[in-house]
Amino acid sequence: MKYQKDYNKESIKKLEEKVMENKKKYEEFCMTSTAEMAIVPVEEVVILKSLLQKETLIRNATEGELNRLKSQMKELKDREASRESHILKIRKMLEDEAHQKENLKREIARLQSQLLQLGFNVGKKTQKILRVGSEKVAGGLDYSPSFLVKHLQQASANGEEASAAKLFEQGGLQKILSLLEAEDADVQIHALKIIANLACEERNQKKIVEAGVLTPLLSLLKNSKDETTHRVAASAIANLAMNETNQDLIAAQGGISLLSMVAANTEDPQTLRMVAGAFANLFGNDKLQIKIRDEGGLKALLGMVRCRHPDVHTQVARAIANFAKCESKASTQGTKVERSLLIVDDLLPWIVQNANNEVSLVRRHIEIALCHLAKFEANAIDMISGGAMGELVRVSRDSSREDIRILARETLISNPAFHAEIRNSGLNMVE
Repeated sequence: MKYQKDYNKESIKKLEEKVMENKKKYEEFCMTSTAEMAIVPVEEVVILKSLLQKETLIRNATEGELNRLKSQMKELKDREASRESHILKIRKMLEDEAHQKENLKREIARLQSQLLQLGFNVGKKTQKILRVGSEKVAGGLDYSPSFLVKHLQQASANGEEASAAKLFEQGGLQKILSLLEAEDADVQIHALKIIANLACEERNQKKIVEAGVLTPLLSLLKNSKDETTHRVAASAIANLAMNETNQDLIAAQGGISLLSMVAANTEDPQTLRMVAGAFANLFGNDKLQIKIRDEGGLKALLGMVRCRHPDVHTQVARAIANFAKCESKASTQGTKVERSLLIVDDLLPWIVQNANNEVSLVRRHIEIALCHLAKFEANAIDMISGGAMGELVRVSRDSSREDIRILARETLISNPAFHAEIRNSGLNMVE
């Protein structure tokens, strides 16, 4: 215990000595530093401080610039990596697209081979689609059988039916339809030609529509900017519209307004011919009269006569004749008493102007249209004032078709307004 106490005293004494020694050293240091500082002028201290501040700012700026450059370098490296990745993706897409195009070409070649078994010459007959040569009587609706493409190769009927059935059963039609959605316009056009040629045959028309062709077909009319696509698509619709059920479906899915749009936006005679042919078939459906007018079909038809091509005028005249027949039928049944929509939409002047057209088919269709327009009294005033009655009198004498001459005379006599006008004006219906 005593030993421990002595030890503590000795430790405390040593610590006190150590503290005193450190204090003495500190005082000596302070005196030395003060003396040295007294030697340095105040101005130099200020300069040194300013230089120190500038150096500090420069250093901070340099560090900031270095950090910025490092950041830019990293960003450039990231962009380069992204660009390389994008280039690789584009290369891959191009390779895939080229591969897909080759597959489509092979598929088209295979489908062509199948169609040759049906007796079609794919891609060479579309220009003949609207060659009209029907010789039906005046009272019947003219769907012009020769509107169809003529087979260049004559195969037996039984053989063709079997081949067509095989094409449908094996899903060939679905593959053709899938080509309508291809990105390559040439592929689309080739598929359209196949469909148009298949639709030439009455037995195929309903099956093609049931397979779902209308949606992609009308989509091409709406969205494509290619003139050939519009032309061949219109020819396919024209052939499909030979079937009455198909006519209702085409109209229900906006076909009339789309055909009107194409007609308004093209100056190509062949495209206009196809559109007018499609209209001619649709206009023969008495259930579509109001829809045709409401969706601009009659205005579009009148607009197409700006093209002077006789084939376009032939199809326009056929459409007018079919429309007039349907209205005449409705008038006979007592379901229509107003003026003809053809007159309301200002087609009568063109009808009168072309009643004696030098093209025999145009003239014949117009003669039929005049006969049917004259069947109901609501049209009488317009027809008399517009010169249509006078043309009808001439038709009753001079038409090359006896059935049309007879129909014109009967119509003129049966309409009291015409009968009275003929008596008063001294017109003669007989040579």
